[in-house]
Amino acid sequence: MTEPSVIQKQIDRLGPWFHNIHMPDGSQTAPDHFLGDFPGFKWDELKTDLPGDLTGKTVLDVGCNAGFYSLKFAQLGADVTAVDLDTNYLRQAKWVIGQFGLTDNIRLEQKQVYDLAKEEKTYDIVVFMGLFYHLRYPLLALDILSKKTKRLMIFQTLTMPGDGQEEPADDYSLHDRGQLLEHGWPKMGFIEKKFNSDPTNWWFANSSCIEAMLRTCGFKITGKPGNELFLAEPDPERPGVTDTWDESEYLSAVGREWQHAYQRKIK
Repeated sequence: MTEPSVIQKQIDRLGPWFHNIHMPDGSQTAPDHFLGDFPGFKWDELKTDLPGDLTGKTVLDVGCNAGFYSLKFAQLGADVTAVDLDTNYLRQAKWVIGQFGLTDNIRLEQKQVYDLAKEEKTYDIVVFMGLFYHLRYPLLALDILSKKTKRLMIFQTLTMPGDGQEEPADDYSLHDRGQLLEHGWPKMGFIEKKFNSDPTNWWFANSSCIEAMLRTCGFKITGKPGNELFLAEPDPERPGVTDTWDESEYLSAVGREWQHAYQRKIK
């Protein structure tokens, strides 16, 4: 029997892995992943919609896991900030980044997505993939990230079946609630217990709902390069609700002073 390489021993020590990362020596961190070569096939869907050179650009990778996407963006020249709450994922990411010699290009931070509301920094590109459905307060996370995104958000989430689209009217009467049952109406399915044996799977939205939520957070959809994958840019013609009538609720939710801002609006 062939003795495992030093790299393979380190991979085994740091496991289990959710990202299958192809290491410089040809080793893979999760070659038997139940989804296949994940998230490599997602990157293949996405990369043709990105510039080939991101030198001088800043990227925020939210829920970075073992650092697959952070690695890809750093290899394109970007300065990457990668955040995750899970200490094991961050240990994996730190090791992977070191193996590729990109320690100076990727900064790892242990944070919740909600912690980003306390910071003023913004980013050219925000990567928000595979995290939305794990969040207890998903729309708050989108509101926060809308304020962090200067040019592009890359958004991916598990969705409900069905791809119909409902063109909403400007308003509905109290007795028009039957409209909510239409096939293309924006919907979120709530998971009370577990889904795929995971108690942190809370929400599956349909595609119509994803797009509607992104719009209300101040984005416009500019592309759908793959299944359950959305490209969104800040929409100057339609700012998010936290920049209009809902500012006080947002500021209160993220633990910031809201009274002065609200009082200015009503004077």
